[in-house]
Amino acid sequence: MIFMDKKSKLIKLLKDVGCIKFGEFILASGKKSNYYIDIKKATTNPEVLKLVGEIIAEQIKDEDVKVAGVELGSVPIATAVSIIAQKPLLIVRKKPKDYGTKNKIEGELKEGDRVIIVEDVTTTGGSVLKAVKEIRENGGIVDKVFVVVDRLEGAKENLQKENVELIPLVTVEELKS
Repeated sequence: MIFMDKKSKLIKLLKDVGCIKFGEFILASGKKSNYYIDIKKATTNPEVLKLVGEIIAEQIKDEDVKVAGVELGSVPIATAVSIIAQKPLLIVRKKPKDYGTKNKIEGELKEGDRVIIVEDVTTTGGSVLKAVKEIRENGGIVDKVFVVVDRLEGAKENLQKENVELIPLVTVEELKS
């Protein structure tokens, strides 16, 4: 199966670029952790970015969707997927810009557009849930989120409550092994 080959390659690349670090860390969610996923080491590496883009693009190639990334971390991923899959790109800001159009969503989102969101790392899913809500409030339909690394700390369950499927490319357990 091609996906498993690419998945194994992705796990190796993530480890090779030093994506997982062990020690004591405070996460964006405020939780303490004995490991940290330094995903920027991955999302700034062209080989990792291309592979992630290919894996997600393969899974959405036959769907009529737009690809959204949340600033800042998942924008490179969404851009790679958009280019490889030839799907329109949306960028969801964490807060509206305070000048010009004051948009919170960049790109063209119309009522009824189907959108997949890509994320770099999920823990509880809080930030990606805000993006789901923002897109839905602006007329978009979101039922899938792809994440490079799921920390397995509730994101899948929290997204399910909002009728959104979380599709991790790898889990933290696969990275730690």
